Amino acid sequence: MSYVDGFVIPIPKKNVPAYRRMAREGARLWKKYGAVEFRECVGDDLNVKMGKSFKRLAKAKPGETVFFSFIVYKSRAHRDRVNAKVMKDPAMQDMTDMPFNPRRMAYGGFKVVVDA
Repeated sequence: MSYVDGFVIPIPKKNVPAYRRMAREGARLWKKYGAVEFRECVGDDLNVKMGKSFKRLAKAKPGETVFFSFIVYKSRAHRDRVNAKVMKDPAMQDMTDMPFNPRRMAYGGFKVVVDA
């Protein structure tokens, strides 16, 4: 079964273009080292009535939007190998100026239980 790294990140709207540039480079790196899929999704319908909205979950402030992002791997072991290679790539060292506060990013690894 596949394995997924998932992220929820509040980002100032003014920083979305910079984040997109960073995400494109990230996609290039993760795919270069074997990630099966790389998705960056910006909030579009975040004022929902049911459950807890992503804006509330991420504690988004006025002027911020929320990104929901995920990377798909063949397995957890594959994820660990891919991430180790990505972190050693010199291009990762250039990604030090984050267009968001990394302390506010939610992140986790997930086992896929339904793959339809």
